[in-house]
Amino acid sequence: MKFVYAEGATPFNQDDSAQLIPKHITTQTQLNEWEQANIIIAEKWLFSRKRKDLLTIDFIKKLHLKMFDKTWLWAGKFRHHQTNIGLPSFQIQPTLKILCDDVQFWISNYTFPIDEVAIQFHHRLVHIHPFPNDNGRHSRLMADALLIQMSTSRFSWGRKNLALSSDTRHQYISTLKLADKGDYQHLLKFARS
Repeated sequence: MKFVYAEGATPFNQDDSAQLIPKHITTQTQLNEWEQANIIIAEKWLFSRKRKDLLTIDFIKKLHLKMFDKTWLWAGKFRHHQTNIGLPSFQIQPTLKILCDDVQFWISNYTFPIDEVAIQFHHRLVHIHPFPNDNGRHSRLMADALLIQMSTSRFSWGRKNLALSSDTRHQYISTLKLADKGDYQHLLKFARS
């Protein structure tokens, strides 16, 4: 199968791409549709009840697994190689622990409005890039789960499928790059657009 990568997407390495579960998939469109169906099942599971363990490494892995368990053998497993973005793999687990602790502190101490907490959580998850692939969709769903947990509505994320190449995805990537420099306002505005 030949993969087509949207702007800013993480290319598959040969080992990761070989772990595709459904063998009938031969096009990028089929893969995108299959993954989306898998994500819808995960969303139903995620939003079926309040989650007490949301801000834990185990939950971060579990949600990724639920999102892609019918698609990739590596679903829910941290990467062991370097990707085009993200921390070195040996830093993933300790940095995620720090992130979860930070978010819990921000919530407990009303450090930021909840939308800003969720957007910083999303941005740092993307930056860590814990999984071989599908980190963007995972981090957006984690941010949405945090918002729902705090009795706030989900982000709309530009109201488009950000997995596909589009002007909306370009805008999203641009706001992530601004967030890399500490400017979260554009990403926050995009997330609510």
